Amino acid sequence: MASSAYRNGAQRGSAKFDRPVAAGSHVKTASFKSRVPPSGSTVRRSSPASLGARDGDGVPGRVRVAVRLRPRNAEEMVADADFADFVELQPELKRLKLRKNNWDSDTYEFDEVLTEFASQKRVYEVVAKPVVESVLDGYNGTIMAYGQTGTGKTFTLGQLGEEDTSDRGIMVRSMEDILADISPETDSVTVSYVQIYMETIQDLLNPANDNIPIVEDPRTGDVSVPGATLVEIRDQQSFLELLRIGEAHRVAANTKLNTESSRSHAILMVNVKRSVMENEDIASSENGDTSHLTKPSKPLVRKSKLVVVDLAGSERIHKSGSEGHTLEEAKSINLSLSALGKCINALTENNSHVPFRDSKLTRLLRDSFGGTARTSLIVTIGPSPRHRGETSSTILFGQRAMKVENMLKLKEEFDYKSLSRKLEIQVDKLIAENERQQKVFEDEVERISLEAQARVAEVERNFADALEGPGPCSANELVEVKRLLENEISWRKKAEEEVEYLRSQVGKRVQAEAGGDVEIVKLREVLEDEAKQKQKLEEEIVILRSQLLQLNFEADQMRRRLEHGGSGNVFPSQDSSMSHVRHSQLRDTANGQKAPIATLFEQVGLEKILSLLESDDANVRIHAVKVVANLAAEEAHQKSIVEAGGLTSLLMLLRRYEDETVRRVAAGAIANLAMNEANQELIMAEGGITLLSMTASDAEDPQTLRMVAGAIANLCGNDKLLMKLRSQGGIKALLGIVRCGHPDVLSQVARGVANFAKCESRATNQGIKSGRSFLIEDGSLAWIVQNTNNEAAPIRRHLELALCHLAQHEANAQDLIRGGALWELVRISRDCSREDIRSLARRTLNSSLTFKSELRRLRIDY
Repeated sequence: MASSAYRNGAQRGSAKFDRPVAAGSHVKTASFKSRVPPSGSTVRRSSPASLGARDGDGVPGRVRVAVRLRPRNAEEMVADADFADFVELQPELKRLKLRKNNWDSDTYEFDEVLTEFASQKRVYEVVAKPVVESVLDGYNGTIMAYGQTGTGKTFTLGQLGEEDTSDRGIMVRSMEDILADISPETDSVTVSYVQIYMETIQDLLNPANDNIPIVEDPRTGDVSVPGATLVEIRDQQSFLELLRIGEAHRVAANTKLNTESSRSHAILMVNVKRSVMENEDIASSENGDTSHLTKPSKPLVRKSKLVVVDLAGSERIHKSGSEGHTLEEAKSINLSLSALGKCINALTENNSHVPFRDSKLTRLLRDSFGGTARTSLIVTIGPSPRHRGETSSTILFGQRAMKVENMLKLKEEFDYKSLSRKLEIQVDKLIAENERQQKVFEDEVERISLEAQARVAEVERNFADALEGPGPCSANELVEVKRLLENEISWRKKAEEEVEYLRSQVGKRVQAEAGGDVEIVKLREVLEDEAKQKQKLEEEIVILRSQLLQLNFEADQMRRRLEHGGSGNVFPSQDSSMSHVRHSQLRDTANGQKAPIATLFEQVGLEKILSLLESDDANVRIHAVKVVANLAAEEAHQKSIVEAGGLTSLLMLLRRYEDETVRRVAAGAIANLAMNEANQELIMAEGGITLLSMTASDAEDPQTLRMVAGAIANLCGNDKLLMKLRSQGGIKALLGIVRCGHPDVLSQVARGVANFAKCESRATNQGIKSGRSFLIEDGSLAWIVQNTNNEAAPIRRHLELALCHLAQHEANAQDLIRGGALWELVRISRDCSREDIRSLARRTLNSSLTFKSELRRLRIDY
């Protein structure tokens, strides 16, 4: 579709969504050219309630639907030159006619009809701007484009307008209005951008996040994708950059109907958070008269969300020419669109059950149809009569959507944080005022004190003058003063005697305490000795109890083996062994008895068990590490073990001790912890891969090597650890373990190789890695090819899958051919027991030009 076609003949004016037109009306006329239905025609109209008339605040509840006609492209001008116009638009009447034949046509009415000359600005104003204004007022809003592939949905919504600003789509213009209306100091805007591809939600801003779950609030029923990347938007330029990144990661393909056909549903989610005061709303409701308002304002926060949905185009397989993987994409697209149509039909028919859970798309749009959001839908159609069926289906979808009514709800709540900040400011002001008043009070007290001291000094001077030379009238006063002095002297003597008595009492008390200190010291030493004895006894009890329970556990396990006729396998696989242990523990629990390890965990406590790992007694250390390994086999205990420092203690055992049993059991416990993705980065951060590599190079026992290989294989399944594993020698250590030759050990090595090849292939597809595979560079190809047809099914299955992943990238093709892997790929495509691996091998052979050329040279049919 030529983008310039939308920049001609822009129509002026705004949309009138409250026009009294029946939603979903359908008019049959006798003439396609006539603009007014004849008197004999019938019009089917829905009830007035279905119109979703505007509420008092101007927010409509019904889904508003507009139709937009795409201009003819060069191919259609040539191919449809001999055909009459198939679509006739009557924008002034909000009507559209679809011609059935030379004398009959169907007429449909919409909220807005946009011709092929309508500008992007007009489309935004009549379709999206009312929704954006509602979002700024605190309501959720949805803008969605629906139509056949190649009819201009992505152009209408996501065009950036970098070459011509008039081409800006609804996404760009919506963000311009939002940023212009909010206050950067008090409001915020965050954006996430995802796509639904093959029923998986993928992050367009972070491609590594390719399987995001949908979370549903059990209280409100609201759905969200908290795992998607959330970016705060400060300016329009940063938003445009995010859209460029998202569009670059969106899946597209070349079909007969569209050279850049979107193969996924793109969903842009804009979260707007605004701070408002309650009295502002009251004032607006009273026509600006605020003289009667006496109620104090309350801080409120409005959290609304704008969802812009660019649906993948519906298509018919025989027209689009889709095949192979593109055919699977088309099936997934049509299934999700069909699920959306079923939900809309159920809503229009007021069914008690609406199948929102049939697809990821309908779950995410639950609030948009029949929920609390204000929704605008734009259906895009093409002018070609060759696609009459697709155009008619699109029109009928829009007609049904017009009958859906939403119950709009203001997303407003009390702003506790803002009120808290306001109260904190008031408290700070009160504290400052209190400090100021305290300072004034202290200054006043100091002033009064100084004045009192001055007056006392003056009185003392006057008294001294009076003693030196009494006058004729002061004899009586002199006698009185002498009497007072004598009294003062007597009181002073009494005070001195009292002080002396108190000093003697204090001396006696000090001497008594000095004598008692010796007794206290002796008592403390006795108590400390008893505490040490008690601690030693407790440790011995813990050790004996763990040994007893461990022996019970081993005896119980041996008894079950004997009951089943004995076990002839000297090295049982880890999966079967753990399955047997867990089955035994579950059976004991069902009989009212706790498993020995769980009993030990409850009676002794994890901290004491871990402390025994550092015991100087080798037997105690071995029993303790066995208990920790069995606890680590249960996912419920893994978090507690890691938080208590158990992972660090296990790695310490690998580093310090050379005892084969300790290293074997410790490696098994680390392998169990490495099954949890959250623990894998901790293992790498604490140097776990280096210690495992050293253990693999030193060990000869098959059981120990199997445990080490299992731990490294689990780490190989983490995309984030790809480079670290290779740089720290993890891959070479894994390949070095094949010297053992035991089938159980080789099975773990093959699993690790398959996990690493899969992660490496994914990194190459995402552009994170380029060049030859690390596995080939480290010399593993010869072993892979040699064991791809191994008699052991687990080894064969893992290596077949690894070889297919390596063959998916042209950088590895020549190495694979020289190493003889091409013959194995042909065999896998023919004889592999698993259909998914056979299919992957065939796709790989068909997609590689190097492999095709070599097979033609060798004259091999596959």
